[in-house]
Amino acid sequence: MQAMSYTRFGAAADVLEMITLSTPTPKPGEVLVELAVSGVNPSDVKARSGSRPGVTKPAFDRIIPHSDGAGTIVAVGDGVASDRLGTRVWIWNGQWQRAFGTAATHICLPADQTVALPESVSFETGASLGIPGLTACHAVFGGGDIRGQTLLVQGGAGTVGLLAVQLAKWGGAKVLATTSKGRMAAARAAGADVVLDYTTADLPAQILAANDGKFMDRIVEVEFGLNIATDAEVIAPNGTIAAYGSAQSMTPALNFGPLLFKAATIDILLIYLLPKLQRDAAITRLHDALGQDALNCPVEASYPLEHCAKAHEAVEAAGRDGAILVNMQA
Repeated sequence: MQAMSYTRFGAAADVLEMITLSTPTPKPGEVLVELAVSGVNPSDVKARSGSRPGVTKPAFDRIIPHSDGAGTIVAVGDGVASDRLGTRVWIWNGQWQRAFGTAATHICLPADQTVALPESVSFETGASLGIPGLTACHAVFGGGDIRGQTLLVQGGAGTVGLLAVQLAKWGGAKVLATTSKGRMAAARAAGADVVLDYTTADLPAQILAANDGKFMDRIVEVEFGLNIATDAEVIAPNGTIAAYGSAQSMTPALNFGPLLFKAATIDILLIYLLPKLQRDAAITRLHDALGQDALNCPVEASYPLEHCAKAHEAVEAAGRDGAILVNMQA
């Protein structure tokens, strides 16, 4: 099989190299997936660059990056039903605590980490359902039914944010979103009822005014450290701040008082560690939304495997309007 890999941290163009390996044979409980598409996420590029706090060297001698992907099961190990052969699937946690991920033509992994992909759903969409899709879905629905509620999606034009806006509207909520000025149209197109410029000086007042003075029942938060003061001001009593990122401020300071007297819940999400019950619920919701044409997973760009470094660079550049993919069939 062909794969893109690295053995040391560094810039994508410096450390990523194409290699040829023997195609693996699935062990008991595993399946072999021939990949069509691999999804590239910020966590993948941070891991490859060595920018995670306290991590000084790769966890394995050689790493094939990426946790998301989609393809077809071409072999099964003992204990896996033979009728899974030929099944189109999408993958979650492909490289989580494992050396070899989805930046390859094939991957072996436990069968329960492959989810049957409906025939109507493309491999490109499937490769966006792992980290972005599950994160957005759990951030929106992790507290249960949202019908009749008001949700604020901070960063509503990002890869996760756009999916969260769509899912929240599908779930019956009123949706407010914050974005940069240049990306407000994307959040509106995704279904946001109100879109606000996150750089405005009186953002909390504008958020409340847009909801007739009422507080937010739930906040989907991409930059916890930067936005916690705003979140504390606009969250409803007993509301939840579902935070999945804080890249620009990893050591945030917060004022406990406003959160205390709102009895606010801060729910920090790491989708890799989502328990099975919640993961299964999120998968079901994602498939239901797709089946009802309520969810579109936009793609910014797709690169062949040999240009995987360019895909990493595209993710690092930020400001994109959709997923960055690596196409194994290009």
